Amino acid sequence: MSDVQNLHADVLIVGGGVGGVAAALAALRRGRSVIVTEEYEWLGGQLTSQAVPPDEHPWIEQFGCTRSYRAFREGVRQYYRTWYPLTSAALRQPDLNPGLGRVSRLCHEPRAALAVLEGMLAPYRSAGTLRVLTGHRAVAAHVDGDRIAAVTVASASGDAVTVEAPFVLDGTELGDLLPLAGVEHVTGFESSADTGEPSAPGEAQPLNQQAFSWVFAVEHRDGEDHTIERPDQYGFWRDYRPGVWPDRLLSLTAPDPRTLEPLTRTFVPHGHAGPIVADQSADPGDRDLWVFRRIFAREQYEPGFAASDVTVVNWPMIDYLPGPLVGVSDAERDKHLDGARQLSLSMLFWLQTDAPRPDGGTGWPGLRLRPDVMGTADGLAMAPYIRESRRIRAQTTVVEQDLSLAVRGDAGAVHYPDSVGVGMYRIDLHPSTGGDNYLDVPSSPFQIPLGALLPVRMSNLLAAGKNLGTTHITNGCYRLHPVEWNIGEAAGALAAHCLAHSLTPDQVRADERRLATFQHELRSDGFELAWPEVKGY
Repeated sequence: MSDVQNLHADVLIVGGGVGGVAAALAALRRGRSVIVTEEYEWLGGQLTSQAVPPDEHPWIEQFGCTRSYRAFREGVRQYYRTWYPLTSAALRQPDLNPGLGRVSRLCHEPRAALAVLEGMLAPYRSAGTLRVLTGHRAVAAHVDGDRIAAVTVASASGDAVTVEAPFVLDGTELGDLLPLAGVEHVTGFESSADTGEPSAPGEAQPLNQQAFSWVFAVEHRDGEDHTIERPDQYGFWRDYRPGVWPDRLLSLTAPDPRTLEPLTRTFVPHGHAGPIVADQSADPGDRDLWVFRRIFAREQYEPGFAASDVTVVNWPMIDYLPGPLVGVSDAERDKHLDGARQLSLSMLFWLQTDAPRPDGGTGWPGLRLRPDVMGTADGLAMAPYIRESRRIRAQTTVVEQDLSLAVRGDAGAVHYPDSVGVGMYRIDLHPSTGGDNYLDVPSSPFQIPLGALLPVRMSNLLAAGKNLGTTHITNGCYRLHPVEWNIGEAAGALAAHCLAHSLTPDQVRADERRLATFQHELRSDGFELAWPEVKGY
């Protein structure tokens, strides 16, 4: 490692994903200096480098997120209205869905999200209050008692930077700061004895974690052949059948996430699907895989502008199950990362060569990777799509019975007096590295307790993403884009509030008057801290 550069800021945010960016915006709006470090070239995490269109609840256009997240969503729509040759009909749509995908009411390209996020951050870069270090990964944390005094991040070339800050936020996808700083944390599945959760196993399973996926985007050029070279592990993945699967993984048949019955989807590249209103509470939208996560629909644009739709492959068939990314050696982690890349490339090769067609033939050789959409050379997303992180042992841990519709019924989710936001999604757990199938639990609209952002011991570290105080089970509904944004934004706001009033996070939470002052500040900044009367799903 080369000589280490030393920097200082009011707030250090390690990890520039959805939560990290939201945290930075919150602290910057309050006049604080911020340094954001990010392992990959793009800020934005799930929205950009992982190439996952936002998973959102059905009321997102009306309520259920923060004002700044709503500004981001409208910014994406305005980006398309400003720069793309939309049809007059598309221009008139107030709830424009550029990709006409069924997974979300806002299916967009990663670069569109990146442009909007960078635009939101741009004024603070110019003012000199924000510094962003992309291509830097946390390698060491310098701890003084119950405080993180500084964090060292390094680039792939070995250039290192040590950043000192009064407050440190972990916005990494896997909770990378937690083991570096010796922060008490949990991985994998907790036991029912620990959490009392109806769906938890009898014993803890720390290596039993949700599958991750390496996403890619394709278009279809009819009559052309864009078949990739046969992946090195294609033979293995072609024959691989998980124990919980009704068929080989490389097929169009997988368990229905809600019923676990075998479900065979359709995959036919096409350019029109008719009117679409994405609402996963009424229709999961995953039966037509071409439309499911489509991020560019050519029918939205002037005739002749584009030769094909572009769709994202983030399907059950590329969920990587042989092993987790945390709690294992670096060599084991790297083996799984490479295996996930091979699985995704094998899925593409299977689609191009062996997938059944309605005419009785096999394969769609016209499928063409879009590396330009992903910002990579090989066409896979810049980063793997992470569903589950290390999680802090928090002052408040959200458990299944706090929000399960079966448990709570008409009472709704538990009300937290220290709420710093809201979220909503079914508890949606993908198959796991421990051999579990989907776990789908209907839930009630829920709140985000401030105590879930606070570690049990560390005084200046805040969770700013999926590493907050949830369990393996409740992570399944706290991991979605608008919730992660809210978590990060609340963490950034809290750090700035504590600096302004010479307080610790514990002092804010423990004192009713101080907590009420902070919550008033959040409401004034566009946070929603409680839900109106709505039913769960």
